[in-house]
Amino acid sequence: MADEDKQNSENVKAVAISEDTDRGVAPIKPQYLTTKEHFHEYLDADGKEVTEEQSNRAGENDDSNHFTDEPVAKQIKLDDSAKEREEQNKTAEDKTEKKRARGQNKSRPHVKYNQYEQQRLCPSVTQECASKCFFGEKCKFLHDVKKYLSEKLEDIGPRCHLYETFGKCIYGVSCRFAKSHLGEDFKNLINQELVKQWEGKALVRNGLNKDLQMQLRKRKVQFDKADKFLKHFNKSQKPTLSVTTTSSGHQQTAPSSTDCAKQVSDDGEMKTVSVTSGALTDEDIIKLRPCEKKKIDFRNKLYLAPLTTCGNLPYRRICKRLGADITCGEMAMCTNLLQGHSSEWALVKRHHSEDLFGVQLEGAFPDTMTKCAELLNRTIDVDFVDINVGCPIDLVYNKGGGCGLMTRTNKFEQIVKGMNSVLDVPLTVKIRTGVQEKVSLAHKLIPDLREWGVSLVTLHGRSREQRYTKLADWEYISRCAKIADPLPLFGNGDIFSFEDANRSLQTGVSGIMLARGALVKPWLFTEIKEQRHWDISSSERFDILREFTNHGMEHWGSDTPGVEKTRRFMLEWLSFLCRYIPVGLLERLPQKINERPPYYMGRDHMETLMASQNVGDWIKISEMLLGPVPANFTFLPKHKANSYK
Repeated sequence: MADEDKQNSENVKAVAISEDTDRGVAPIKPQYLTTKEHFHEYLDADGKEVTEEQSNRAGENDDSNHFTDEPVAKQIKLDDSAKEREEQNKTAEDKTEKKRARGQNKSRPHVKYNQYEQQRLCPSVTQECASKCFFGEKCKFLHDVKKYLSEKLEDIGPRCHLYETFGKCIYGVSCRFAKSHLGEDFKNLINQELVKQWEGKALVRNGLNKDLQMQLRKRKVQFDKADKFLKHFNKSQKPTLSVTTTSSGHQQTAPSSTDCAKQVSDDGEMKTVSVTSGALTDEDIIKLRPCEKKKIDFRNKLYLAPLTTCGNLPYRRICKRLGADITCGEMAMCTNLLQGHSSEWALVKRHHSEDLFGVQLEGAFPDTMTKCAELLNRTIDVDFVDINVGCPIDLVYNKGGGCGLMTRTNKFEQIVKGMNSVLDVPLTVKIRTGVQEKVSLAHKLIPDLREWGVSLVTLHGRSREQRYTKLADWEYISRCAKIADPLPLFGNGDIFSFEDANRSLQTGVSGIMLARGALVKPWLFTEIKEQRHWDISSSERFDILREFTNHGMEHWGSDTPGVEKTRRFMLEWLSFLCRYIPVGLLERLPQKINERPPYYMGRDHMETLMASQNVGDWIKISEMLLGPVPANFTFLPKHKANSYK
């Protein structure tokens, strides 16, 4: 009888779990489920069991608890009764609060990384330059090493990754692991054997040269190819004579301010031909061929999407090791690149392990995009250049860029043709289904893109209005793949397991692009290639974070500014990593990307800590790898719905 009651109880829990699934909550085995209060009490106690008395005391002292209510969107998904009460008692204030819980934290607090140290050491001292400081007594940095060390933050650990890997740490005394490579009189130790192994090897390419930066800022860089195209393009904008032939044989002429493309109706009754004025040239008879471009076979490859903020170089290195075939830098604004902004040029840097790498450009006008393409073509090493025609954010869209180009086809055509004329590498395009949810545009644009010379189209199966709500429309992606043939078309949207990847490839696409799925679990590339669900342990996941830490210090530095920059990008990534639910805890496989995890206890303390959506718990994880945060440290994730306090 007791066994039957137990079985009935488990069935009830299973039904409750299935109901949770219907409303967007992942189905977790009942023995792992817990409440919000017990979850946070367990983490606050550092994994120790919480007594009932302590639990009651914590409940009575709610005012001192540093956890506040969850964002509205999560309450809707986790608590039906709360949803009903909210609908009944909705006020203007509630609507305002709900609106604030969406979008970006644009006014989030931000401290510059160099402000974490009261006094910074002069680079001439850090790098042990033989010559004296160029600024002499006017130098604003500190030159007294003993005084600097007395005020410097404590070392994070006894081993410096840069020193052990490369034989020398270029940050010297300012390194947060300095004790491991400082000798007498604070001299920087050097391992000559390791230094020789790395001598002459360029680990990171595509850096911004200071001379080039100065020329860009003074606008002294010449764009011969771009100017030639733009000059030819402006001439072609002269009025043309449009000749229309009807089925009866009569011809009608009409002036047109733009070039008329050849149009043939399905029944073949009407066609339009453009006639240019002036002398007949070779360009009127023979289509201009671009220079011999590098050929790339994109088909059947796993493409890591260009991800703003989180798609940085250290993260891409991890994805590359875990199985990504194609990587792409974060979206870069073409105007900022042309003005020589160091922060923008950092987005096009390439690690030597990225064997198939591209950069993504965003812009709204043919002149800036064409000039930027020519600039990158002769100054950096890339395998392809991608145009972002899928960015949905208002800042980009309102200026005519991103998704805005899908409705500005004339400008879009000019940008594609202009960039193609100055590039020696393939040009690719990333688009969405359209701007409005019910008005799809991609299927109309794809034949034009093929004619304009695009080498690859990537289609995200959502419109701008949808952003990331609702499921991606893979039926529409399949339709577009047939229209695009023989042009390769990659599909993107909601791929979170190898089953999802297999279903996506059956739609006829040439390959798949992974975005949010790779942020939540970067080992997704491995799962797809090995066709399995990887029940990755918390220690293995922590090792991935340790690897990111080491890559981050290689890229941003092991001094205080570099460490804090690494910490910030790790925290941004943790806002996605916390959404992962271990395979062994799931009631059914696989987890869907739109299913939010309920509160659950992991199989160990670290697994539970990694499941927390609290910023404070993410900071705890970062402190295990990068030491305590500075006294004035603050962090809020980029998106408001990603975390609560």
